[in-house]
Amino acid sequence: MSAPKILAFAGSTRTASFNKLLVRFAADAARAAGAEVTVVDLRDYPLPLFDGDMEDHEGIPENGKKLKTLFREHDGFLIASPEYNSSITAVLKNTLDWVSRSETDDEPALIAYRGKAAALLSASPGALGGLRGLVHVRAILGNMGVVVLPEQAAVPKAHEAFDVGGRLKDERTARQVTGAAKSLAEFLKKFVG
Repeated sequence: MSAPKILAFAGSTRTASFNKLLVRFAADAARAAGAEVTVVDLRDYPLPLFDGDMEDHEGIPENGKKLKTLFREHDGFLIASPEYNSSITAVLKNTLDWVSRSETDDEPALIAYRGKAAALLSASPGALGGLRGLVHVRAILGNMGVVVLPEQAAVPKAHEAFDVGGRLKDERTARQVTGAAKSLAEFLKKFVG
């Protein structure tokens, strides 16, 4: 049986992003659970704001095609989503939108998403850890055909949560994050041949 392939990324382009630290921590946990994990930084795939006219005239931008290929090549997604004004970041929504687009008339709709699974994480300096934004990520992905696992983890007071090595200091929080990542790996193992 082959190892499930997970694409892991944060919905942030900020260099010192807490969610980038969080997704790397979770990726290690998913690897320990037997998954093959690819961590990408959305900063490496800059995209214009989604524009239907641009798509009609120029097609999907090259970085959108690269991301779509990555999404298609993986069985599931490990996403650490910052919360901006009680919702998701513009960069995450824009990425999800571009990746959702069909490249040909005969390509099945939402081919990069359907039949995949995801685990959601968030880190925020606030007391809720970005939990409110995860509700929106869950709804968006679910509507695109992704099975979003019930296990999720939100890390409050993120500016105090990590040590200098990028590890979570609080054992309970670390267990929650590890549990969500492990659940994704175990879920995917049941379906990947």
